[in-house]
Amino acid sequence: MQTIKDILNTGSVTVSFEVFPPKKADAYDSVRDAVLKIADLQPSFMSVTYGAAGTTAGMTVELADEILHRRNVPVLPHLTCVASSRQHVDKMLDTYKTLGIHNCMALRGDLPKDGKICEDFPHASDLIRYIRANSDLCIGAACYPEGHVESHNKSKDIDYLKMKVDAGCDFLTTQMFFDNTIFYNFLYRVLQAGIQIPVIAGIMPITSARQLSRSVSLSGTQVPERFRAIVDRFQDHPDAMKQAGILYASQQIIDLIANDVKHIHVYSMNKPEVAAGILANLSEILCL
Repeated sequence: MQTIKDILNTGSVTVSFEVFPPKKADAYDSVRDAVLKIADLQPSFMSVTYGAAGTTAGMTVELADEILHRRNVPVLPHLTCVASSRQHVDKMLDTYKTLGIHNCMALRGDLPKDGKICEDFPHASDLIRYIRANSDLCIGAACYPEGHVESHNKSKDIDYLKMKVDAGCDFLTTQMFFDNTIFYNFLYRVLQAGIQIPVIAGIMPITSARQLSRSVSLSGTQVPERFRAIVDRFQDHPDAMKQAGILYASQQIIDLIANDVKHIHVYSMNKPEVAAGILANLSEILCL
């Protein structure tokens, strides 16, 4: 099975999807079914998120294992460090090796609500450095075209990003953005900083006004007026809003590919119909 780094270095356009495990075990079967339907679309790879403080670690691994071995789709399980001890990270690395998983997305993760953090890995760069020294995993890391919500400024944010790269990550995936100009400007700043590893563009299809509000509140992402107009017009019509959201995301991706951005990661929100709709809109483009 190829690593994500291998897949990104083929020179072909890639489209991948992010999925997430359920918060409660009794919802696992329905989530698994949705996730496997996305895997049936045969994306370039799929990432599986990690719950706050590792609360879904077991189900993250289980979903990743099913995607990989039931659908033969490369997987990228997330691993967060803000509340993870060295012992927990070692256990996860051993589990990935046992299951034949060759990739890992190394993240700080959201701060726990109870404020309890572990000092073993204060930053994502510390986790990346440890994984690089103790495994042969292909390592991904996150980046923020508009700056992390906790960063003082974009320049400092690039400095922190360079630390992740120097620690040994193999590729970067951006937080969602709705204005491609922001991403293009970010790529320029990344190159200025001497960062030359692949950068995957993160796209989130917004299919409801509530989803938009929550995404913006968590990430601080700017929303162009033309997209706000779409939400204002269609938010009370679910089917129309879903169609408009899929089309907007598809147009973003088409523009990115036309400007030689080869790698797209779609935050699918576990919605097979959204993933399928985007791929349908790109069917001929991806054949080029």
